[in-house]
Amino acid sequence: VSKAVNQPLVTITGVGKIKRKELLTTKGLEPGDELVMTKWAGLEGTAILATEKEEQLTEKYTKDFIANAKEFIAHISVVKDARIAKEAGACCMHDVTEGGVYGALWEMASASDLGVEVELRKIPIRQETIEICERFDINPYKCLSQGSILIGIRGGEALVQELRQKGIPAAVIGQTNDGNDRLLYSGENVRYLERPAKDEIKKLP
Repeated sequence: VSKAVNQPLVTITGVGKIKRKELLTTKGLEPGDELVMTKWAGLEGTAILATEKEEQLTEKYTKDFIANAKEFIAHISVVKDARIAKEAGACCMHDVTEGGVYGALWEMASASDLGVEVELRKIPIRQETIEICERFDINPYKCLSQGSILIGIRGGEALVQELRQKGIPAAVIGQTNDGNDRLLYSGENVRYLERPAKDEIKKLP
């Protein structure tokens, strides 16, 4: 018995096969590649909070608002996103899970030993996520985002248009450089991305 395990856990091991030359991993970025993100920051975390903290949320939000947030779980699969990205010539991909978008950006840049420049305002996020995360004082960009993937590719805008035509929201949020700095821009302000820590949602009781 461990105090660290405070909720039900399911562990699954899957084994698949693919030709080595067709395998895309987190590593593979080169200077000048663009970073495309599908769907929205905090996607999975929002659905979890809307479900597990519904009673607290009803004190401020309507039932329809909470129901919409719960439905985010329907977007959890990234199979279609990944297939389209691979066919478009992506050089690497990384699913956005624990640690959120910031964590995934750090891990992706570290794997290729490159710097990144990301524009905060370009990171897709839903209003439901902003408000629910604000209610519980957590950072949505450091929150569970299963259902979203980061893609490294040349010609990011073309991929974005293709994804959108297939019904998948996407945006170019930044690019790589040949340095080591991982920079986050917000208007005229700039700061460094931090090494991933415990996911924000795990701070809640």
